[in-house]
Amino acid sequence: MIDTQERPYLERCLALAEQALDAGDEPFGSVLVDGRGRVRAEDRNRIAEGPGDATRHPEFALARWAAEHMSADERAASTVYTSGEHCPMCAAAHAWVGLGRIVYASSSNQLVAWLDELGAAKPPVTPRPIHEIAPDVLVAGPVPDLAERVQALHARRHAGG
Repeated sequence: MIDTQERPYLERCLALAEQALDAGDEPFGSVLVDGRGRVRAEDRNRIAEGPGDATRHPEFALARWAAEHMSADERAASTVYTSGEHCPMCAAAHAWVGLGRIVYASSSNQLVAWLDELGAAKPPVTPRPIHEIAPDVLVAGPVPDLAERVQALHARRHAGG
């Protein structure tokens, strides 16, 4: 579960997801918060900026940033907040660099259902819950009212199929 102090981080993730959408990208945004509650880094999907590089997910970028700028103890004490549950690639990166907890607004299962309802193309990698990829990472989510807002962003992205 999330507490009220964590909600602003998720709200920021949704704002970043909307920025990604406005830039012509899939609506995903993430924030890395250290054990003291300080935002250390944030990012949004940037696949549209690097045609051909579909690895430009914000969660992957934050894992790389953390590996370069935080100690192992700092990484373990941190939390990654994100608009959507990590994909398998990002869940693996998160675990490999030793980041702490993940809190997501919407789940992979929700995303799959939404994309199906919208008639959108399936992703090239099958979405899976984080615990199937990185079983030792603590997770919390989805957050129902925020998930509804994420769903609306995906609907905007895929309007017209």
